[in-house]
Amino acid sequence: MAQEEGKLARLSALAALLLARTAAAAVLPEDRADIFYSDYNGGGMNITGKSVSVRKKFSEQLGVEADYFIDTVTGASIDVLSSASTIHDQRRQKSLTLNYIRDKTEYTASYTNSVEDDYISNTTHFGLSQDMFGDLTTVTLGFTNTRDPVGEHNGAVTTWLGHAYSLSYEAGLTQILTRNLIAGVDFEVVTDQGYLANPYRSIRYLDPSSAKGYSLGAQVYPGTHTSDAIAARAKYYLPYRAAVSVSYRYYGDTWAIRANTAELGYTQPVGRRWVFEGRVRYYQQSAASFYSDLFPFAGSQNFMARDQTLAASKNLMLDAKATYAFLPDGWKIFKRGTVTLEYSRISFKYGNFRNIKNYGLPAYPAGTEPLYHFNANVFQVYLSMFF
Repeated sequence: MAQEEGKLARLSALAALLLARTAAAAVLPEDRADIFYSDYNGGGMNITGKSVSVRKKFSEQLGVEADYFIDTVTGASIDVLSSASTIHDQRRQKSLTLNYIRDKTEYTASYTNSVEDDYISNTTHFGLSQDMFGDLTTVTLGFTNTRDPVGEHNGAVTTWLGHAYSLSYEAGLTQILTRNLIAGVDFEVVTDQGYLANPYRSIRYLDPSSAKGYSLGAQVYPGTHTSDAIAARAKYYLPYRAAVSVSYRYYGDTWAIRANTAELGYTQPVGRRWVFEGRVRYYQQSAASFYSDLFPFAGSQNFMARDQTLAASKNLMLDAKATYAFLPDGWKIFKRGTVTLEYSRISFKYGNFRNIKNYGLPAYPAGTEPLYHFNANVFQVYLSMFF
């Protein structure tokens, strides 16, 4: 369960990493060690994450990266609370990545193991990146395979409900267009099958015999799910050492969800020690075809869900980040050291998901409760040592 909810806390960090990709694929990154801490508060949930990672080159052709991550979830989102369920869960994740370069081609292989009380994930990834046309163009291909046992934990015992399987196919193109402009496009197709529902969430349906006017029932999801996404991005370097970036991503799936994400960013170095960054991101999605906030009666459809992640929604994120080089000239074995502070404010609004936790009869008959909305704050700290 923490794996799904923890995505919100790591959203801004992942977006920043994707946007920072460049065309210099056939050069291994520097040796470095990183310590990371994050704190997410919003929607009745608190998620804290801690990680340590080390990246080491054994030659100009071979590099290895190891990462260990722990995040802890307390509380629960409002649709889980509506089912009288609360969460206290911890996820421990270990990953190992190998990078090998031959001529202008970089090969990548990684394995990630993630364990929770009610969820075990094993993910393997293979990718290659090829520089061409005078290193002005980089083509990337990737394949990811994930196998996840899914269960429900009642605080003492876990009942395993099934398995979820996922295959992802990725392709990308990055192009240096001018000395100041770099742009790229990425395409991804993901197929999922197996147990795809969330055991902690329930549907609700009209029930005149209930004092609330409705009753709760089990969700029923399709056993398959296919999605595709295409993203375009560009970064322009300004004469005064700054850079402006822009990206757009379109997502669609077989559950009728359509989503659009637009992002604008700005980076400004100041002197030798400081780098300041700011981003604004807007996200909007439609609801899944089998989603409803209130069904007319139990069993009214073959598939039924009231998971807020499948509802029509939009969110706006404002992000500010500052990086300080506290060892700009190095020290002993370290070439340099940096510390980064990042703060994100995210505003979530739902178009057809109602707040049944705080509202109800007699003022609000079932189906007329106010639409749900909330704000989230995300704090992140990075410490990086290059050697």
